[in-house]
Amino acid sequence: MHELEITFLGTGTSVGVPSIGCHCEVCESSDPKDKRLRSSIMIKSTEGSVLVDCGPDLRQQCLKEGIESLDAVLITHPHADHIMGLDDLRRFTPRADDILPIYAQPSCIEALTRNFFYIFNGENRYPGYFKPEPVLVEGPFDLLGLEVRPVPVEHGKVECIGYVFYQDNAPLLGYVPDCKRIYDEGMSNLKNIDCLIIDGLRHTSHPTHITVAEAVELSQELNAKQTWLTHISHEIMHERDESKLPESVRIAYDGMRLNV
Repeated sequence: MHELEITFLGTGTSVGVPSIGCHCEVCESSDPKDKRLRSSIMIKSTEGSVLVDCGPDLRQQCLKEGIESLDAVLITHPHADHIMGLDDLRRFTPRADDILPIYAQPSCIEALTRNFFYIFNGENRYPGYFKPEPVLVEGPFDLLGLEVRPVPVEHGKVECIGYVFYQDNAPLLGYVPDCKRIYDEGMSNLKNIDCLIIDGLRHTSHPTHITVAEAVELSQELNAKQTWLTHISHEIMHERDESKLPESVRIAYDGMRLNV
């Protein structure tokens, strides 16, 4: 039996909360649960530590949570709020022969190679530079002693996935931070999951994200035991809006830890 500890490094949407130039009640809230860095989680077990997504707040998140080692990184898709902290991963490959596996879909690896050509061109294999080992996600794979299955989703025009961790052929943890729709294969893999972490951008409709109400519907359709909303905008005030949700659906916040 593998127990996973999940730390929410960030729970905010692409511009974070508070947002630049905004003076709404959420952006000016004094509640620390309304302060949201870009979405990312750390997953720990006795088998190691895995980061899911590495946005532009990664350095700040690692310092805040005392993260000093990593065994792998999973990327959901190549939007800026999920990859622009990639260069900060150099601190986890300090020696010339250190490498860090980066798991992502082929199209995402291609985008990373274009955006961070100096990292992936193989020329910076000396101390102090990030040395990734790309691992193509084209189906299930093993990590942390668990089976990990990609969860294909619709998210605008970019190819995007979530991840679901299986233990003893049962879904334990799902992470789907950006989606407008989960395709049938993904829905099947998430059915009856213990813990679902899912997009809950805002109350009003959005072209590439689900709403809070839609996230609640998905949670119920999947029969998730517990659901946590992430990738949250400044439409959502933690204390006010969480009180309106079903008991099995909660709003995640930066720095929160849970065990599954």
